[in-house]
Amino acid sequence: MEIKLTTQEIRTILQGCQYTLRLVGSSKDYRRLQSSEYFSTSNDVVLNDAFNILGEVVDAIVQVEQFCQQGESGHGTVN
Repeated sequence: MEIKLTTQEIRTILQGCQYTLRLVGSSKDYRRLQSSEYFSTSNDVVLNDAFNILGEVVDAIVQVEQFCQQGESGHGTVN
Protein backbone atom coordinates (compact mmCIF):
# COMPACT_ATOMS: atom_id res chain seq x y z
CA MET A 1 0.00 0.00 0.00
CA GLU A 2 1.46 3.31 -1.10
CA ILE A 3 0.65 6.46 0.82
CA LYS A 4 0.25 9.43 -1.49
CA LEU A 5 1.24 12.76 0.01
CA THR A 6 1.71 16.11 -1.66
CA THR A 7 4.93 18.00 -1.13
CA GLN A 8 3.03 20.47 1.05
CA GLU A 9 1.69 17.62 3.20
CA ILE A 10 5.19 16.17 3.58
CA ARG A 11 6.57 19.54 4.66
CA THR A 12 3.70 20.06 7.08
CA ILE A 13 4.20 16.64 8.68
CA LEU A 14 7.96 17.16 9.04
CA GLN A 15 7.46 20.63 10.49
CA GLY A 16 4.88 19.18 12.90
CA CYS A 17 7.44 16.60 13.99
CA GLN A 18 9.94 19.39 14.56
CA TYR A 19 7.43 21.27 16.68
CA THR A 20 6.69 18.12 18.71
CA LEU A 21 10.40 17.48 19.27
CA ARG A 22 10.84 21.08 20.41
CA LEU A 23 7.99 20.63 22.92
CA VAL A 24 9.45 17.40 24.26
CA GLY A 25 12.98 18.85 24.39
CA SER A 26 11.83 21.87 26.34
CA SER A 27 10.07 19.83 29.01
CA LYS A 28 11.70 19.74 32.41
CA ASP A 29 11.35 15.95 32.66
CA TYR A 30 13.06 15.33 29.32
CA ARG A 31 15.94 17.70 30.14
CA ARG A 32 16.36 15.86 33.45
CA LEU A 33 16.45 12.51 31.65
CA GLN A 34 18.91 13.69 29.01
CA SER A 35 21.24 15.15 31.61
CA SER A 36 21.36 11.85 33.52
CA GLU A 37 24.67 10.02 33.51
CA TYR A 38 22.71 6.94 32.41
CA PHE A 39 21.26 8.60 29.29
CA SER A 40 23.08 7.23 26.28
CA THR A 41 22.40 6.63 22.60
CA SER A 42 24.43 4.47 20.24
CA ASN A 43 25.68 7.49 18.24
CA ASP A 44 25.64 10.11 21.02
CA VAL A 45 22.69 11.82 19.38
CA VAL A 46 20.19 13.85 21.33
CA LEU A 47 16.70 15.09 20.57
CA ASN A 48 18.03 18.42 19.30
CA ASP A 49 19.98 16.54 16.60
CA ALA A 50 16.74 15.04 15.28
CA PHE A 51 15.14 18.50 15.32
CA ASN A 52 18.02 19.93 13.29
CA ILE A 53 17.99 17.04 10.81
CA LEU A 54 14.27 17.52 10.15
CA GLY A 55 14.95 21.21 9.55
CA GLU A 56 17.61 20.35 6.98
CA VAL A 57 15.23 17.96 5.19
CA VAL A 58 12.50 20.62 5.08
CA ASP A 59 15.02 23.16 3.73
CA ALA A 60 16.10 20.69 1.03
CA ILE A 61 12.48 20.13 0.00
CA VAL A 62 11.96 23.89 -0.27
CA GLN A 63 15.10 24.19 -2.43
CA VAL A 64 13.86 21.48 -4.80
CA GLU A 65 10.46 23.16 -5.05
CA GLN A 66 12.07 26.52 -5.84
CA PHE A 67 14.32 24.94 -8.47
CA CYS A 68 11.36 23.19 -10.09
CA GLN A 69 9.31 26.39 -10.09
CA GLN A 70 12.15 28.24 -11.78
CA GLY A 71 12.29 25.51 -14.42
CA GLU A 72 8.55 25.75 -15.03
CA SER A 73 8.70 29.52 -15.46
CA GLY A 74 11.48 29.27 -18.04
CA HIS A 75 14.28 30.57 -15.82
CA GLY A 76 16.07 27.26 -15.53
CA THR A 77 16.20 23.75 -16.84
CA VAL A 78 14.77 20.77 -15.03
CA ASN A 79 16.00 17.32 -16.08
